[in-house]
Amino acid sequence: MNTHPIIAGCAALLVAACGSLNPADVARSTNPARVAPRVSADSTGACWAKDATPAVIETVTEQVVAQPAQVSADGSVLYPAVYKTVRHQVIVEPQRELSFETPCAHLLTPEFIASLQRALAVRRVYGGQINGEMTPRTRRAIRAYQQPQGLDSAILSSLAARQLGLVSYESVPEGWERVERD
Repeated sequence: MNTHPIIAGCAALLVAACGSLNPADVARSTNPARVAPRVSADSTGACWAKDATPAVIETVTEQVVAQPAQVSADGSVLYPAVYKTVRHQVIVEPQRELSFETPCAHLLTPEFIASLQRALAVRRVYGGQINGEMTPRTRRAIRAYQQPQGLDSAILSSLAARQLGLVSYESVPEGWERVERD
């Protein structure tokens, strides 16, 4: 179909004008399905966690020209443009894989977890029962404690464990000596 240059220009302007989005036309969500975290030990005996942060996806709703306006030679509009509503999803933040040091599994005894729960409760991020079990509520509290520090994970990091006063060690890179402090 041959389109008059003026009509094509008007249609392009209309589409451009529709391109500015109203915040009410955008829905934002995160993918609730998280990748299962993995914990492994390296050659120094330190344990490392790998956890994935889900992608943030926005659903964008916009009006696009389905049929351009028909304009007569004198510039009067014979038929107005017809628009349709189109929705598409846009990835705002891609999925990220996090890798960080974590206390090894053998340290996560019921006594350690109970101490963790007490430390999180004192900081007002845990309100559950002190039972020494790594419950979903405990994991949510770990995430709430670590998130402001830039670690969005429900796996306890070694840094957070040290900050909470639960462990006093720091891993030493292979080939380095550990120096005891007084």
